[in-house]
Amino acid sequence: MSEQAADATGGHVYDPDAEHAFPDRRVNEVLEAIAEDEEIQTFLEAQNVNPVARKQYNDHGAKHVEIVRNRALCLYDLLKQAGIAFNGAADQGLEEADEAVIVALAATLHDIGHVVHRDDHPYYSIPLAADVLDRFLPEFYDVPTTVRVKGEILHAILVHHTPEEPLTTEAGVVRVADALDMERGRSRIPYETGGRGINTISSRAIKRVSLMAGEEAPVLVEIQMTNAAGVYQVDSLLKSKLVGSGLEEHVRIVAINGQTDDEDQLVERIEL
Repeated sequence: MSEQAADATGGHVYDPDAEHAFPDRRVNEVLEAIAEDEEIQTFLEAQNVNPVARKQYNDHGAKHVEIVRNRALCLYDLLKQAGIAFNGAADQGLEEADEAVIVALAATLHDIGHVVHRDDHPYYSIPLAADVLDRFLPEFYDVPTTVRVKGEILHAILVHHTPEEPLTTEAGVVRVADALDMERGRSRIPYETGGRGINTISSRAIKRVSLMAGEEAPVLVEIQMTNAAGVYQVDSLLKSKLVGSGLEEHVRIVAINGQTDDEDQLVERIEL
């Protein structure tokens, strides 16, 4: 695997300066533009009000997006290193460099529909993201290419959390990466304000998520739990995103319960 920086939890973070298994100049320029875009950055803050402040749900704001985008790009990099074919950009006659752009922008904008409502938010994300992309993409592409890249990004946004089937490998990456943001930091705000729902409690039980090159599959996702409550995050939320993503054969997930001093320990290890 190309060498990546590590975040505070030990998970890998996409490093624009590292060597990657794909042409990265274009996506790195897009990432710089995202960071300086006032409208996008405002959406990332505003989209957290409904899920967190009003519904006491887990984080869906700027930090969540940063983690999902980082993990999506790391997952993409690992799959490219293993020679896995991506069909989204290719089917549209786009360049290989556009695959990472599709992944990065879909990961960035996938949750902006939360500014409308938490419920059915992917469907609200589509028109909002479309407006953003109509302004943003022409900085990098001509009109025909903008239309095709925009369509692929919107497809990935839609299927990240809906019954619709992901039809591209890029969309599958975004879908799985969304579920890989599960550590306890994501539940800090609702937990501190009294939230004790299953999503909050189970997230509190996840200590670390790490992505690395695997032996039995191209990607190994290792999850460290502090107690069995984390099973819900792994077996219900992550599994539901992996199944049907198109990445089932390429990603192996191992979750380990680090609580070893409990004689009545219910779960030691889960593998997907």
